[in-house]
Amino acid sequence: MTSSQLAAPRIPGAARRQGRPGVALAVIAACQLMVVLDATIVNIALPHIQTALSFSTTDLSWVLSAYTLTFGGLLLLGGRAGDILGRRRVFMAGILLFTLASLLGGFAQEPWQLLAARALQGVGGAIASPTSLALITTTFAEGPERNRAFGVFAAVSAGGGAIGLLTGGMLTEWLDWRWVLFVNVPIGVLIAVLTPLYINESERHPGRFDIAGALTSTGGMASLVYGFIRASEDGWRDGLALASFAAAVVLLVLFALIESRAREPITPLRMFADRNRAGTYVIMLGLAAAMFGMFFFIVQFVQNVLGFSPISSGIAFLPVTVAIVTAAGLSQRFLPRFGPKPFMVVGSALTGTGLAWLTFIDTDSSYLTGVLGPMLLFGFGMGLNFVTLTLTAVSGVAPHEAGAASGLLNASQQVGGSLGLSILVTVFGTASRTEGEKQAAAFLAQADPEQQAAFLETRRLPDPWADAVLTQGISTAFLAAVAMAGLALLTALLVIRVRKSDLEALNGSAAGAGPVA
Repeated sequence: MTSSQLAAPRIPGAARRQGRPGVALAVIAACQLMVVLDATIVNIALPHIQTALSFSTTDLSWVLSAYTLTFGGLLLLGGRAGDILGRRRVFMAGILLFTLASLLGGFAQEPWQLLAARALQGVGGAIASPTSLALITTTFAEGPERNRAFGVFAAVSAGGGAIGLLTGGMLTEWLDWRWVLFVNVPIGVLIAVLTPLYINESERHPGRFDIAGALTSTGGMASLVYGFIRASEDGWRDGLALASFAAAVVLLVLFALIESRAREPITPLRMFADRNRAGTYVIMLGLAAAMFGMFFFIVQFVQNVLGFSPISSGIAFLPVTVAIVTAAGLSQRFLPRFGPKPFMVVGSALTGTGLAWLTFIDTDSSYLTGVLGPMLLFGFGMGLNFVTLTLTAVSGVAPHEAGAASGLLNASQQVGGSLGLSILVTVFGTASRTEGEKQAAAFLAQADPEQQAAFLETRRLPDPWADAVLTQGISTAFLAAVAMAGLALLTALLVIRVRKSDLEALNGSAAGAGPVA
């Protein structure tokens, strides 16, 4: 190092080790991988978590919803925080919070402790995820360098789900379910250490935090989800369930009033004025609602009924990922030729068909005859929609509002998944209670006195009867999932009116090349 370099003043907020964009990209991609992976890595461990912490099947859904609700509800606020306070600073804060929550969740001894840690993980993810994407724009120069960085980021986002399923299976089977949370700790610490070394701080922009909007929207959705899950266990006349629904209505109405009057709202309501954009949000809401339920219940079926190990369960879901990636590639290639609407219609129809197929699942179904086929249809349909919905959501939006438009789509996915899962769990709970009474009567009619006494003491049916109850609840829940996919299909048919030319601003290179041969 020369004397002139030693004398040169260090720029405030500059990375301590300049000129290593590969390392900077690895740090940013690792954060995104960790956040995306955590939405699926826990799925495979759910049956083991249920046994270890004595969750009911309906309450078990909170292990997913506690994360997605806070993540989706605070996602836009996290992006705003990065603009106002500095993206690197906020990025590190989100990573450290996510890491701490993962550590606490791994040590959980009671259900409420795990749920609190999962909610805190969602807060950390909501802070870190939007700023990680924004850091690419401040770290890499516009042009090929930035395009390559975005390509890596997109690949990590797409592949994170599959990696999470496999990793979750291996950690659960070879170590313990707690390691699906502990694994985040060394990764998070490493990211936090490397960030100030290789990533520059961004310029801070003046602005306001819409705390009231974030809290009322997240609180309202959490109350709504809690009301559904409570009703699934205690019935629709339960006072606490009714109180939760009432609180949800009050909070969501208050949220709409706050957003309509806020100078810098977290959710710009003008985004919903465009029918195409509003339609994409509804489609994503419906499809995500069905997707979260599909993963949740099929994991229960393949492990509890078919007897798959955690690793086998992870491998069993890989065809879904392959179908999603394949369909996403096809839609990206042919969008300039056909426009987005056909992909939304066909994708939603295939998703609904796959879910309808799953309504026939029973205790005699095998993986090949009852699970693989519908999952492939479902995955292909979802893949046709992912790229299409993203491009349509930001089509025609002013550059300074593109982040809000895409952020709302991501929030729709997370919140829709939480709400949809709670509805499916409610249907599952009602159907399971009815089937449970039927199976209990059948069991008691043929059981000997010792078996009858054991059942009356534990209220637990032996496996063949318990499997029948679980499977009946799952197949009935998928009827509600079909309705959610139907909502997406109707929206695509009746609301979306996007022309191919509407995508030219965003997909100019592909659109300008003319029809794809």
